[in-house]
Amino acid sequence: MGAFWLVFIVNIVMASLVQGQGSGLQNGFYSSSCPKAGAVVRSTVESHFNKDPTIAAALLRLHFHDCFVQGCDGSVLISGSSAERSALPNLGLRGFEVIDDAKALLESLCPGVVSCADILAVAARDAVDLSDGPSWTVPTGRRDGRVSSSSQTSRAHTIGQTDCLFFRYRLYNFTTTGSADPTINQSFLTQLQSLCPRNGDGSIKVGLDIGSETKFDVSFFKNVRDGKGVLESDQRLWGDDGTRRVVENYAGNVRGLLGLRFDYEFRKAMIKMSSIEVKTGSDGEIRKTCSKINK
Repeated sequence: MGAFWLVFIVNIVMASLVQGQGSGLQNGFYSSSCPKAGAVVRSTVESHFNKDPTIAAALLRLHFHDCFVQGCDGSVLISGSSAERSALPNLGLRGFEVIDDAKALLESLCPGVVSCADILAVAARDAVDLSDGPSWTVPTGRRDGRVSSSSQTSRAHTIGQTDCLFFRYRLYNFTTTGSADPTINQSFLTQLQSLCPRNGDGSIKVGLDIGSETKFDVSFFKNVRDGKGVLESDQRLWGDDGTRRVVENYAGNVRGLLGLRFDYEFRKAMIKMSSIEVKTGSDGEIRKTCSKINK
């Protein structure tokens, strides 16, 4: 299965309303101190992407989870039994090796200069771009957090793939009625039941954007509109008056301007999200290794 982007659109729209504290960030922050920083991150992401395109969705999700706990400070990268990375909502995160590889290269090139938080923000942008999505300039200058909290975050939509275990109840015993969720398109229901048999392996992976598995586009919204949302929480976007308008705007060729509306708003949302409670200047540190704080 490929990379799936749009399952967390409500969270991204919410992010666009958050006023980040990123006034210390700037474009071209490393132009003198480490001019090849962006190229190193890009080549590292591209190398991993060429081997496994699903890593793109993983990197975007990793950045998202980092920013919504303690801000975009790379704290989710810190390992440890009591770390944020080990909290239940983060157990499915992956892509850490991409950030570690980029950091190792940058430490050999520009020791102690480029933060893990900046690497993650740039890597997420490059991941979207490599998947035929929009690109944007990432303001940099973040510093890394010195601590990692194990606080439980509210559940965010999962991007990429999901296990049959998490939505099979919709197919066979929705709200203990013994029947399927009536909001599922009937032909799609048959398709999902074939992928996830009633007594089958609950760990079987199913893509969340059926029909457009490796491309950043607006097909997710069209699927939700047509009753083809895999997760109940996704399909409910169509059932709520407020979020239904969002789906209609992005799904329609006219209102959605052939996908240009979403690309434009996604760029703005990502820039704002990546500025949430960032650490700059003397606040925080530049970690030598992204998975642990400096001693």
